[in-house]
Amino acid sequence: MGVQFETGRIITHADFDGVVSAAIVSRVSGCEKVIFTGPNSIARAEITVGPEDVVCDLPYPLECGLWFDHHPGNIEALSLRGIDPSSIAGRFAEEPSCAHVVLDYFKEKGVELPSYFDATVAEADTIDSFDYTSVEEWRAETPGKLVDMSIKAPFKEPRERTKYLSFITLLIRDRPIEEVAGDEAVRHYLALYRSEEGRMLRIIEQSISFVPRDRNRELIVVDLTGFKRPPRVIKNLAFLIHPNALGVISMNNLFHGGRKTNDISIAISLSMNLTGKNHGKDVGEIMRELNIGDGHRGAAAGLVYCSSKQEMLRRKDELLSRIWGLWESMPLENAE
Repeated sequence: MGVQFETGRIITHADFDGVVSAAIVSRVSGCEKVIFTGPNSIARAEITVGPEDVVCDLPYPLECGLWFDHHPGNIEALSLRGIDPSSIAGRFAEEPSCAHVVLDYFKEKGVELPSYFDATVAEADTIDSFDYTSVEEWRAETPGKLVDMSIKAPFKEPRERTKYLSFITLLIRDRPIEEVAGDEAVRHYLALYRSEEGRMLRIIEQSISFVPRDRNRELIVVDLTGFKRPPRVIKNLAFLIHPNALGVISMNNLFHGGRKTNDISIAISLSMNLTGKNHGKDVGEIMRELNIGDGHRGAAAGLVYCSSKQEMLRRKDELLSRIWGLWESMPLENAE
């Protein structure tokens, strides 16, 4: 059926886009060995990647068989390493989702794929780029959104989540997204997610602030660094509390082995109030300018390493000030 990776693995981002990307690769290759991880694990070479592995929605490792991605910062990282992107097997393209890149690649290779992948990838485009025009559209329970919410359910342990991600990947590989959303396991984890959403909203409401210079309250700050245990929160829920905001920043400490560190994880998303508008706001560019992470125009994330609590508190304030300065320098309306 096309490309085969008999002894390789699929290494992909542990989110909806990564799952859909892996499902397409699995359909083409027949490979069912899927490793779910995050960009930092690849950047730090915490996962060994071999020449027969396929990497999706993650930074380029030292080597791999095929690489698929859509994050501009990862191309910049290749340039710094002196690597020509055109020399890498696979494809990079600035599409709304990595799944979009993967699907286009195999279609252009002449691989026959089920037509239901088109609808699934369209959902990945919207979900991964947070491309919603209103709160109502964002909250509408499309099949892809239901599956995405089930992935965000509270799992008892990481192994349970990994097992579920593997299950979902193969389900998306073999069925239309509408059928996947109706699966018993999906419904089970979806119910768990819904039971958690109210608790997450309460935590967010208690943790919200704004940068003092942000007089119009454009950027919501959800500061979770005061928690002794890692609070499970989806930052975009803050838009339900401040629906007129243009973006949201979340800040929380990293935890290793259940122990809180002084390192800070930062994520930023644009709100649906900017969707479809001719604006200059680009949170991926903010992360790249700060040299702490990467992302798309509408969503980005980064990490800041701190040696002490004092440094963490200082860096946190500095980062918020610099983020606001970069945000403010980007035009809210572009000239036609």
